[in-house]
Amino acid sequence: MSLLLRQIDKGRSFLIRDLDKDFHSQYGMIRKEQLKKAKPGDIISTQLGKSFLVEPITFKDLFNKIERRAQIIPIKDYATIIANTMPSKNSICLDAGTGSGALACFIARFVRLVISYDLREDHQKIAVKNADYLDIKNIEFRIGNIFNPEEIDLHDIDLFTLDVTTPWDAIKTAEKVLKTGGFLVSYSPNLTQIVRTVNAIEKSESIRYIKVVETIEREWDVKEDRILRPKLREIAHSGFLLFAKKIA
Repeated sequence: MSLLLRQIDKGRSFLIRDLDKDFHSQYGMIRKEQLKKAKPGDIISTQLGKSFLVEPITFKDLFNKIERRAQIIPIKDYATIIANTMPSKNSICLDAGTGSGALACFIARFVRLVISYDLREDHQKIAVKNADYLDIKNIEFRIGNIFNPEEIDLHDIDLFTLDVTTPWDAIKTAEKVLKTGGFLVSYSPNLTQIVRTVNAIEKSESIRYIKVVETIEREWDVKEDRILRPKLREIAHSGFLLFAKKIA
C-alpha cells in the first residue's frame, strides 16, 4: 500500500511506498501510525506544524516515480503520439529502444499488446521492474536488433515507435512489420536525425511521410488579484516527433 501526501501551502507532493516507516522531510516527520490510519481527504501534520492533504494515488503519480537510467521522452510527447495515431484496445504496438520502459508502459494503457525491443538486457531489466511496479501485464519484452528485418518476426503491427539514435536504419523493418494504415512514429532530439529519417522514408515505396512536430508546454501562473503570466519554468524543446504511415 502507498500513500500520496501533498503539502497544503506549497503544493509539493510525496509518494510514500513504505508505511512501516516514519515519513521524514525538510518539513518535519509524520509517524507511521498516522500514515497507516490516513485515508484520502484527511489532513495530517508533521511535528513542525506543516500540513499535508492525503490524496488518491493515480497512475500518473506512480508513473512519475519509475526508475530511470537514461533520459525518457516527456509525457507531453507521449500525448502527441496517442493523439496523432489513436490506437485502440485491439491495437498491437512495436516499441524499439525500450530504455527504462516508460513509453512502452504509457502506450500499453491504450492498446492490446506492446512488444518492446532493445539491444541491452540491463535496460530491459529496469523496464520489466517498472512495468511490474505499474502493474502492467500487456508488454512483451524482447532482446533483438530492430535494424535487421529478418530478426523481427512480426506482421500487422498498428503502431511502430522508435526511440533510437539511428531511426533511418529501421525503415526496412517498418515496411515489413506494419499493417497497411499502420503508423510509424520516431522520436529524435535533433533535426539532423529527422532529416536523415525523412530522406530514408521518401525512398520507400510503402511508407509515406506525414509530418514532423515539436510539442511545447507552457504553464501559466493564475492567482487572484495578480497579473496573469507564464511561469518562469516551462517544458519547451524536448525533441521532434516524426509521423509516417504505411500505405501499401
